[in-house]
Amino acid sequence: MKFLKNLIVTVIALLIFAVAAIALLYFVKNKEHKEISPLVRKNTNGSYVTLNLGQTHYEIDGQDTGKVVILIHGFSVPYYIWDGTFENLVENGFRVVRYDMYGRGFSDRPDVLYNQKLYMDQLSELIEALHLKKPISMAGVSFGGIVAADFAATYPDLVNKVVLIDPAYVNKKSKMPQFLIDVKEAITSTDRANGQMDDFLYPELHPDWVKLYLPQMEYKGFRNALVSTNYNYTYNGRVTYAGLNAVKKPVLLIWGKEDKTVPFNYSDSVRSVLKTDFLPVEDAAHLPHLDKTSIVNPAIVTFLKK
Repeated sequence: MKFLKNLIVTVIALLIFAVAAIALLYFVKNKEHKEISPLVRKNTNGSYVTLNLGQTHYEIDGQDTGKVVILIHGFSVPYYIWDGTFENLVENGFRVVRYDMYGRGFSDRPDVLYNQKLYMDQLSELIEALHLKKPISMAGVSFGGIVAADFAATYPDLVNKVVLIDPAYVNKKSKMPQFLIDVKEAITSTDRANGQMDDFLYPELHPDWVKLYLPQMEYKGFRNALVSTNYNYTYNGRVTYAGLNAVKKPVLLIWGKEDKTVPFNYSDSVRSVLKTDFLPVEDAAHLPHLDKTSIVNPAIVTFLKK
């Protein structure tokens, strides 16, 4: 009995120590100490519009008479992921919009479920608030491809054409309790930031990428947006892209052949359920529009002008 009692005391002590160590790590590693204030936003590029769940950070440029194209970023990198493509589309006569999803960049971080409805509502409200000429075309990269596909299937009358760049396919929802993932994200936030370099085939060509990513991590709600999205925006790539196929929109699928984030072989699965123009990009990883700008951007322009 004495041995068992000592064992129980030891286990309890170890558990207390482990919890205390995790709490200390959380306190030390947690980057989210700031609120996004009007002063912060005053010193950013772009503009802001108030939608039902808060302010959305966006940029719009190009001729008022140009065809409208909305650029949708991926899971966590905000709208600067479209640098280069945005400007190229403007130069080619399009009216171009890019925006930060709720929880990312300098958009608000509402404390709600980050489910499909939230993303559909933000985009549809943005289109109305900016009085954009419809139907619009849209391009989505990575998770933004899922958002674009779901939006076109939900609001087919609002959408003309769709460009998918290395679109998400498998929802890697964690089996751990959500609060534990939140703690893990806080403790390993530096890993998430540095991990963005894995999306490039030649990361040395993008030395400031992590520096661009870090500021958004300082504002409360970023981590919750990612974790909540992972748990509440459920999708199956095959079903999602079959749904897009059902509304019969012209689609351009672009995929970096060296993609390790969403492997290139998923492009076969997408094309088995979705009729597309297809551009496989040699010597490019998850972000071929940045790895191979001279190939991808003209292809997007040509497709949208057809």
